[in-house]
Amino acid sequence: MKDIIEQYIRDVMDFPKPGVVFKDITPLLLEPKIMKLTTAELLALVDKEIDKVVGIEARGFFFGTLLADRLDAGFVPVRKPGKLPYKTYEETYELEYGTDALAMHVDAIQEGDRVLIHDDVLATGGTALAAAKLVERAGGKVVMFNFLIELTYLKGREKLKGYDVRSLLKY
Repeated sequence: MKDIIEQYIRDVMDFPKPGVVFKDITPLLLEPKIMKLTTAELLALVDKEIDKVVGIEARGFFFGTLLADRLDAGFVPVRKPGKLPYKTYEETYELEYGTDALAMHVDAIQEGDRVLIHDDVLATGGTALAAAKLVERAGGKVVMFNFLIELTYLKGREKLKGYDVRSLLKY
């Protein structure tokens, strides 16, 4: 099944900057049967009880909401600061050149919630780790990470040591 899904991942050269090969999932999103297949395969990675699914802006929202629905869990959007309307926790993280930050509503995660964090791609791991810190600050427990794509050569999994990290496709 993974080989079918991979046919709908398009490589875009030199995006967003020269030398980068961007894994574009929009062809996959255009095909309802492939979206259903992908959702089923991502669900098959989950073998734990989940109370909330955290989706990381923006492409983590696509399958994050579908996973939350199928798992009968709440969905929590994690976004860039200033994009959420209520009080937030914020977490800064390091980029190759500089820093960035993520935000989450302070009331999105309850003490003891079992949380799955989903994003489309695991690259260097900085964004995923920042999302985990937000969940933990709110009192939740990150029980697993779930990614559509893992870029293994960027070693993002190393930043997430101690967490259960699962990915559907590896490049």
